[in-house]
Amino acid sequence: MSNLISYAEDELNRIGMTENSPDEMNVEMRKHILHMVQEFSKEGHSGFSGRYALNILIKLLDFKPITPLTGADDEWNDVGEDYWQNNRCSSVFKKADGTCYDIDGKVFWEWYRDENGEAVKTYYSGSGCSTPVTFPYTPPNKPIYEYRHSDAEPRTPAQDENGFLL
Repeated sequence: MSNLISYAEDELNRIGMTENSPDEMNVEMRKHILHMVQEFSKEGHSGFSGRYALNILIKLLDFKPITPLTGADDEWNDVGEDYWQNNRCSSVFKKADGTCYDIDGKVFWEWYRDENGEAVKTYYSGSGCSTPVTFPYTPPNKPIYEYRHSDAEPRTPAQDENGFLL
């Protein structure tokens, strides 16, 4: 058994995804993950080729393009009412006026007090989270995280990026 497979088994055990888990979903997911690890392990990659393959594989499995979007007509699907969705990156849309935006471009965060009274960050998205797109466009690996004190109820205490204000 390869080091990679042993390593994967140990890591899955650490999160409770064991072959004897009472949670049937965990047992099945463990089987699927270990199958993929075994297949990857069979390829005999070196550190360099393994990383190279993994970087491309992660993008493909996450439905992310491996080359920049071009904005060409064949990249769009009509989703109605003068809107088009990019078929290479489903978070990118185009309006009738030709402007394009990525709905996964930004995530807002603010402070929240948990059940123990500890200040922790909470994340949310919604109106204002889209970012403009110009072509060629390479979707970022992660969104922009922007501090914003929401208007959600119940109102949280006054705060800024550094924490709660007293």
